[in-house]
Amino acid sequence: MDGASSDYPKISIITVCYNSEETLKDTLESVASQTYENIEYIVIDGGSKDGTLDLIEGFRARIDYMISERDKGIYDAMNKGIRAATGDFVGILNSDDVFANSGSIARIASSIREGGGVDAVYGDLIYVDRSDLNKKVRFYSSRFFRTWKVRFGLMLPHPTFYARRELFDDLGFYKTDYRVAADFELLSRFLSKGIKVARIDETLVKMRNGGISSTGFWWRVHQNLEIVRACRSNGIYTNILFVSMKLPFKIASYVMARKP
Repeated sequence: MDGASSDYPKISIITVCYNSEETLKDTLESVASQTYENIEYIVIDGGSKDGTLDLIEGFRARIDYMISERDKGIYDAMNKGIRAATGDFVGILNSDDVFANSGSIARIASSIREGGGVDAVYGDLIYVDRSDLNKKVRFYSSRFFRTWKVRFGLMLPHPTFYARRELFDDLGFYKTDYRVAADFELLSRFLSKGIKVARIDETLVKMRNGGISSTGFWWRVHQNLEIVRACRSNGIYTNILFVSMKLPFKIASYVMARKP
């Protein structure tokens, strides 16, 4: 299905990867399994030296745009993908993430169609064990997210966020001078501008536990400092104490993941 229409919006999915041989096949299969037809799939590789490019080649028929070259980090790679995108809405599926099921993009498209001019949609996220995609570690619910909670370091799940392509031209791309919180900064920037968002009451993505932003004490400290910086740069008052108060919410999400 080519082009865009109000009935069947074109959805661009961007995967960025670098030496991702261990997990990328699951990601590629997840996209290939989607039942929704009007998908544009973009893969941005950072010049991998392992078997990543061989995996990509095996799915080349399902990939609309692919480039492999050195970049300036993950957020620079995401920006390359967004600039290449021609879809009505754009989202990121990282190389260690998968969609929750084969109908995830169809559900996103349905929400866009029903949203009455919505600018972005988002849903729930499950963190899973790195070696077992069916083993839940943490449930990241977006149900109780409100924009005022951003000052406490709380944010809607970025991997489930799909936004109008033109928003990036109007409001800006990912800022590459952030090491781990450029996604938080972009979302806080978009939300602070009053974009119209709609929540999908469904788990859309499974994310492997143990990414760079959740590895080690000092990375967490650095992430929190970047969150404070992101809020302040977008006119949202906060401080490191406020951001530290998100810990009880994280603990609750681990408890919820263990419920049957």
